[in-house]
Amino acid sequence: MNKFSAILNTLKNIFKRSDRSATANVVQSDGVSVPAHVAIIMDGNNRWAKQQKLAGISGHKVGVESIRRVLSVCEERGVKVLTLFAFSSENWQRPEAEVLELMRLLKTYLQNEVDELHQRGARVRFIGRRDRLDADIVDLMNAAEQKTQGNSVSNLVLAIDYGGRWDIADATRAIASKVVDGSIGVDEIDEGLLGQHIAMSDLPAPDLCIRTGAEHRLSNFLLWQLSYAELYFCDCYWPDFDEAQFRKALLEFGIRQRRFGQTGVQLEQRSLAGKNSGEACQDNALGLDTANVNHSDTNVGPRNA
Repeated sequence: MNKFSAILNTLKNIFKRSDRSATANVVQSDGVSVPAHVAIIMDGNNRWAKQQKLAGISGHKVGVESIRRVLSVCEERGVKVLTLFAFSSENWQRPEAEVLELMRLLKTYLQNEVDELHQRGARVRFIGRRDRLDADIVDLMNAAEQKTQGNSVSNLVLAIDYGGRWDIADATRAIASKVVDGSIGVDEIDEGLLGQHIAMSDLPAPDLCIRTGAEHRLSNFLLWQLSYAELYFCDCYWPDFDEAQFRKALLEFGIRQRRFGQTGVQLEQRSLAGKNSGEACQDNALGLDTANVNHSDTNVGPRNA
């Protein structure tokens, strides 16, 4: 690799890293910040079923309706990416009968839901290993991705046989392979380059991570991607997570101040500068004399972005 290519790649990594460090938010017309990307750990299905005196898989089946409800609110509020932790790499350790039932449920979901998701303009994607899944499930996953790849209204990402540590290790292997074949140099490796090889590198990093089921941990989910996400934990089990619960989580996100290592004062100053700049642009578009306009009475609070 020549010196010019090395410099170009370094610049690309810098810009890539700066883009990922502060994820974009969708801002509704009422001024409430809404996350562009929500990730959810759907926990509590078995405990819900036990509480209802039902078989464990019943909780997972009822939980499919919760997915539909969440997708509906995502469309309503403008959330562009929804990532669901459907089956972790550690879930293989569960009883064999339960794993078989979960795989059957996944197969049924893909057979029954993809057409409707396609009609709603959702692009369906998957992250995680596929080599340990049955061939018929992999075929359904590939077909779903191919069918919906041209959709752009929203993205539904299903994490299946996924683990955050595996994700980072897999990205590291890919980079190491490129070092070995000479396509990149060791001195070019930085967090920006690693981020390009992590799952969902072409999507905005999650802004909000929700976990149901009264547990307060990430459980090896999106360890790299969630580095600056807001975390929201709720006590209800996943089958009980309805539209009201999701809207409550979104409301909580909207009132949090995301500083990304900066101070609240810095964010206020940036918000004020952005507002004044926007007003100046609007005044110019209207043909007003901005030099004589007094903006000293502008009152801007902390920015939730």
